[in-house]
Amino acid sequence: MTIFDFLTLLGGLAMFLFGMNVMGDSLEKISGGKLESILEKMTNNRIKGVLLGLVVTAIIQSSGAVTVMAVGFVNSGIMALKQVIGIIMGAHIGTTVTAWLLSMTGIEGSNIFIQLLKPSSFAPILAFVGVMLHMFSKSDKKKNVANILLGFAILMIGMNTMSASVSGLKDVPEFTNLLLKFSNPLLGILAGALLTAVLQSSSASVGILQALSATGAISVSVAFPIILGMNIGACTPVLISSIGTNKNAKRTALVNLFLALSGVAAAMIVFYGGNAIFDMPFITERVNATSIAIIHSVFNIFATVLLFPFGGLYEKLMYKIIKDNPQEETAANTTSLVEDRFLLTPAYALDKIKEHCDEMALLAKTNILMSLDFIKIYSRVKDEKIKENEKLLDKYEDQLETYLVKISSMNLGVDESMKLSKYSHAIGNFERIGDYGVNILKTKRKMHKEKIHFSSDANKELDIMAKAVKEIIENSTNAFLNDDVDLAQTIEPLEQVINNLKAQLRARHSKRMSDGECSIENGMLFFDIINSFERIADHCSNLAVCIIELSQGSYQTHSYLKGVKNSDNKSFMQSFEDYLNKYAIR
Repeated sequence: MTIFDFLTLLGGLAMFLFGMNVMGDSLEKISGGKLESILEKMTNNRIKGVLLGLVVTAIIQSSGAVTVMAVGFVNSGIMALKQVIGIIMGAHIGTTVTAWLLSMTGIEGSNIFIQLLKPSSFAPILAFVGVMLHMFSKSDKKKNVANILLGFAILMIGMNTMSASVSGLKDVPEFTNLLLKFSNPLLGILAGALLTAVLQSSSASVGILQALSATGAISVSVAFPIILGMNIGACTPVLISSIGTNKNAKRTALVNLFLALSGVAAAMIVFYGGNAIFDMPFITERVNATSIAIIHSVFNIFATVLLFPFGGLYEKLMYKIIKDNPQEETAANTTSLVEDRFLLTPAYALDKIKEHCDEMALLAKTNILMSLDFIKIYSRVKDEKIKENEKLLDKYEDQLETYLVKISSMNLGVDESMKLSKYSHAIGNFERIGDYGVNILKTKRKMHKEKIHFSSDANKELDIMAKAVKEIIENSTNAFLNDDVDLAQTIEPLEQVINNLKAQLRARHSKRMSDGECSIENGMLFFDIINSFERIADHCSNLAVCIIELSQGSYQTHSYLKGVKNSDNKSFMQSFEDYLNKYAIR
């Protein structure tokens, strides 16, 4: 093997890893976070968890990503430890699919159809189709399909390049002697574990082993312990991801390691014990890419079937090793609303943001409805509840906005970028709506403390405006919760009516003040309340415009508002008239 062969090997490895990364990322984007959502919702029994873990890992081509996601599920309280054990077992089997895809490099035969199955034949075709599709497609979905084709083609070309570059090693005695050392089980396991820990991917390390098998110098006795070690090395990124998590998440990472170690121990007993008793002749046979895929699959299926009945025992063992500390657990569970581990899948991370935005919407609406009740009757219980909700809203805004900044640094498609923009606007508006609820609370608290009362006319007017505010907050939050564009379109005409009401109420109360019916202090408190009402409506309008505009793939607030308020817009004018009549001061 010359220096040029070595450089070719490095180039082939680079293409292989790059292709695997591109294909995996594109598969994730195609799934749009749906696979992770399915995992979250459909793991009420271990058998189902194994099947789902297998399927999701086979699709996204990464057992590490799925297991790290499982740690995130447990850390955020979405799942219990017993639910993710099945997912982890299934992920171990699902990761073997990559080896079967790579085994196509070893296909041999003179038949034209068999030749077409060889990567050297179809990979250039896939690459060409992928490039054409990427160049001439505008939709994100088609570009992701193009990237999958390109990634797979590059992966296969890299695999072929590696295999070709190392083929000369079969005539190098030093290489053969080195491999013989790995027939020692402990050295082989250590080599496989280290390689996988460095590459952070068992699929990549299995692929490299398959490429080396092209030398014809790797026997079953060498490949077997290396493959066992790869399963242990694959636990490295999961263990790293558990740093800084709560105890249940640490248990999840540890159970992944224990399952791998137990599977390896059982396989070694069966394999080497069987060889000692029966002197298995195939142990010295040379392996190829397909043989390695078979060994990899048989081992993982064997380990899963063997260990599956003991899932409950592993769960209990984790609780024995990592004991509960209620104070630490409470602190860990209250530090973060969202999991950084979900950033592995930006689409799923955005789905989790939407869930928390929905919670913000309900909190903001609850605060406003309670504050509107304050206009009539002060309640100390509701006073405390509004303050508590406001602290929650502030926490949501701080953490979710920070999380959105992290997501924005990821490679997002157009749809995901639109969602990010929508949620960012929603978070800010819901927090500000909550603030104005607190402003109303403070005003009413002062009135209660100093025994200040409005006149019957002022109370009647405030009640009319409060009803309009109640309707706009309910419509805007429901429009956001359900992504209801039609309902969002009812917000702007109502917001205009609330603006008119503010002007009317201000003028009427100014007259009462000039007539001596109300004091200056009384008037200022009245103006504070109606100003808060108007500002709440403004933020509801912002939400509605965001929902409407982003549903059309743009966000042009001023142009939208200018167009919708045009006197030629019959729908807007009709709604405006209807709301004017509904909330008229008589």
